[in-house]
Amino acid sequence: MVRTRFAPSPTGYLHIGGARTALFSWAYARKMGGEFILRIEDTDQERSTQASEQAILDGMAWLGIDWDEGPYYQMQRMERYKEVVDQLLEEGRAYYCYASKEELDVMREAQKARGDKPRYDGRWRPEPGKELPMPPAGVTPVIRFKTPQEGEITFNDMIKGSITVANAELDDLVIVRGDGIPTYNFGVVVDDWDMRISHVIRGDDHVNNTPRQINILLALGAPIPTYAHVPMILGQDGERLSKRHGAVSVLQYREEGFLPEALLNYLARLGWGHGDDEKFDLKQFVEWFDVGHVSHSAARFDASKLTWLNQQYIRCADNGRLAELARPFLVVQGIDMDSGPNLAALVGLVKERVSSIVELADALHIYFRQALPTVEELQAKLGRDALPAFEQLQADLATVAWEAPAIGQLVKDTAKAFNLKMGQIGMPLRLILFGTAQTPSIDQTLFLLGREETLRRFQAAWPHVLAVVE
Repeated sequence: MVRTRFAPSPTGYLHIGGARTALFSWAYARKMGGEFILRIEDTDQERSTQASEQAILDGMAWLGIDWDEGPYYQMQRMERYKEVVDQLLEEGRAYYCYASKEELDVMREAQKARGDKPRYDGRWRPEPGKELPMPPAGVTPVIRFKTPQEGEITFNDMIKGSITVANAELDDLVIVRGDGIPTYNFGVVVDDWDMRISHVIRGDDHVNNTPRQINILLALGAPIPTYAHVPMILGQDGERLSKRHGAVSVLQYREEGFLPEALLNYLARLGWGHGDDEKFDLKQFVEWFDVGHVSHSAARFDASKLTWLNQQYIRCADNGRLAELARPFLVVQGIDMDSGPNLAALVGLVKERVSSIVELADALHIYFRQALPTVEELQAKLGRDALPAFEQLQADLATVAWEAPAIGQLVKDTAKAFNLKMGQIGMPLRLILFGTAQTPSIDQTLFLLGREETLRRFQAAWPHVLAVVE
């Protein structure tokens, strides 16, 4: 059975690159009828935090990336790691190294001075006929893996193709630190073995780790997973993705008013594609997805493309759902929605004009809170000769049938009766009632605002209108 995994470290939030890796791993498992496992690699005790772990879990839940097993935690598997490392020590495939940090620093500086590649020189590596010194007092040893010095490791990467690395290029890596906690390259090997991971899909910053991990797997007699290393994501300028490019927490996109399906759709298109298809749902993505079709080159993150995609999803989204998503943003603005127009109906009126839930909330608040127009706007749009038309319109709005067609016809008839163009009555009317000349169609807008609130706003704004225009 295909079994993939996502194994984040809880030392920070779930960012764009991690979310895409999780998405690709999840999609491959779903496509192949397999299982997707979540593992929290929390052995970096100094930097791992509960808040980061929760942010990762919340980010995946918001995106809708579910898992079949887990989350597993490495710090809860210490006994298992000790069991495996003891096996390696007993078989002579690992050894204790007493070299101090200061010794290793001197060793590497000497290697650099000679123009050599900095690497562990094997001074504590046991060999036939080699006499090792007595362990120094007061030094807590690390445990190193005894890497084969001959031969090579070849693996077929599903994205990058065949990769071969000579064992002579690899040194004896530390697999257990002095405090007894396994290093990344050892913990991940034991975890993938125990959890029967068949396919490891991860960022290509791990390519250099793969030969090391395969050597450990071979030493343990464990099966070798199939690897796929996904190229990194760059900013539009070709530089490594950073906060200024949009490399923020996945949950930050929620706070900025993005829909999860829009972000998922965009992540799916970062380094993978299906012809010219730009917009597709998660079900369609799983059906189309093929790891082998992931691009060999780095993807470019384009914030404007993500915003455009979000706009497309908002236009198609259910009005009731959008209303509930906008509600918290309106609450933050101090808007009382209990006595105002129907929120979902208003959403249907304005959602074509916005590209985020934040913009949606901004577009909605004028229906719940009256804002007076500026002096300059009123003087530019409303002349004294038009005042009689607005006085008549105000009176007629009190008796007209409160239906959008009837309201629209009344505005047209009023303009005609006073020899005005529609722009001469529609735009000032919006200014008087909403404080802005930009709203959706005036008939639907007033209908949803309601007769009582429309007349109240007219009366509240009228003294201000007279003071400015007269």
